[in-house]
Amino acid sequence: MIAPVLLAGASLACSGSHSGAGRGGGRSASVAARSIDEVLAAHSDSLLALRGVVGTAIALCDGERCIKVFLADSNADTKGRIPPRLEGYRVVVEVTGTIRPR
Repeated sequence: MIAPVLLAGASLACSGSHSGAGRGGGRSASVAARSIDEVLAAHSDSLLALRGVVGTAIALCDGERCIKVFLADSNADTKGRIPPRLEGYRVVVEVTGTIRPR
């Protein structure tokens, strides 16, 4: 009696909706999307290599976690090189000016 109940529970768990669906940029639902922390870690170096980019971070944008890219100025060329999304996560550009340690 217990084995059929466990099997039914496992089937339901596997057939349920995936909360990360849609974040994988077209990936199969069977492949888990990377967390926003992993996505930022994977893309920070390439973003920081762009002229005018002075920082990256994870932030809260309209109640949802997003990736922020900080710019030294509002250069349209630099803004145009920043993608609006990275692996399904929203990217928000913010002009902060030059960032220097104290």
